[in-house]
Amino acid sequence: MDTILNGVAHFQGTEFPRQQELYRQLGQSGQQPKALMISCADSRVVPEHITASAPGELFVCRNAGNIVPPVAQFNGGVSSAIEYAVVALGVRDVIVCGHSDCGAMKAILNPESLADMPNVKTWLGHSDAAHRIVREAYPDAEESQRLHMLAMENVVAQLGHLRTHPSVAARLATGRLALHGWFFHIQTGTMLAYDGAAKTFVALPQEGSLPVAVAPEARTMCTHRLASMIGSTAP
Repeated sequence: MDTILNGVAHFQGTEFPRQQELYRQLGQSGQQPKALMISCADSRVVPEHITASAPGELFVCRNAGNIVPPVAQFNGGVSSAIEYAVVALGVRDVIVCGHSDCGAMKAILNPESLADMPNVKTWLGHSDAAHRIVREAYPDAEESQRLHMLAMENVVAQLGHLRTHPSVAARLATGRLALHGWFFHIQTGTMLAYDGAAKTFVALPQEGSLPVAVAPEARTMCTHRLASMIGSTAP
């Protein structure tokens, strides 16, 4: 605790005075983040740090394994954070960010380690699809490779769960939201992004177009066309 208390003292004495005007504005105008990041609770992965985000720029939800439970199965903090970010804050992007050397993924590969952690075991059940994909698609992979692949497949699986949330589905269909899947490699600082069109992870570009896992669908054009078709066939 001494380290934490010293950090608070440093913030109050040094960092806050440098950003006092920013905090004053945030306190008056409220928050207007552009993106929601769902990341692992791992202490080595700090979303604001790895994205160089200032206060007020990033809405963050952290949990073991960067998991998004399907909306029909679980109503809790993650689901509430998603709904609030999308509906109340109007974020335009949602990022699911996994990482290397993930303890949650290690536990899935070694279920005996969860014998004394029944709540964690139940929670990690939301990654069963990713685990099965790794078992069946990469049967000959070594243990270190399986861990890496599971962490990546888990990001893709959680993006699928994310689409079951009504607020997310609605914003995607009206072209107001995009979904992103990222993978952070702790040892190298490398960030990969899931390209939904190519079905693979690629290096996050320093500039240019950003790979998107699920692009906005803008389904409104279809409804206009449907109305025209119905009108043209009316007697």
